[in-house]
Amino acid sequence: MKDQNIILETERLILREKVVEDAPFFFELNSNYNVVKYTGDVSFNNLEEAENIVRYVINQYKENGYGRWLVTEKETNNPIGWCGLKFHTDTKETDIGYRFLESAWGKGYATESAKACIDYGFKVLKLNRIYGQAMKENVNSINVLKKLGMTYLREDLCEGHDSYVYELKKENFK
Repeated sequence: MKDQNIILETERLILREKVVEDAPFFFELNSNYNVVKYTGDVSFNNLEEAENIVRYVINQYKENGYGRWLVTEKETNNPIGWCGLKFHTDTKETDIGYRFLESAWGKGYATESAKACIDYGFKVLKLNRIYGQAMKENVNSINVLKKLGMTYLREDLCEGHDSYVYELKKENFK
């Protein structure tokens, strides 16, 4: 595959912009019910739907200068999920999001990649606030938001489900 636009590197991970050729991975990722059950998303019906989502994210890079990035393990160069910042045009706010293969759960990858993304958001993008949202039942994702130093803000709806919203302000980021 051609050279990829690497955005961030951590001790164990590489985060890079998605390309259309990544669509088969995203099709696989969203095919696991356990991966999508707390997201409000459903499995893709076909590869074309996955390609359309990747194109949508690529467009976000162009419009906003950032978006959700593919996460690969440095050691294997295998994709294991995505993580990144998303600008919401309706609220003019930026959130942190992440999604990983079930085989990558419990290894600290969500926290490691999200912390790097937040650091990038505050230091490079000069954001003042980043929020995270998780369905109430998604205890693991809520724990990641807490590990990132985010504080509880309010209850809300996420894709029609009760959720918690957390925030982190630049002055509180360590």
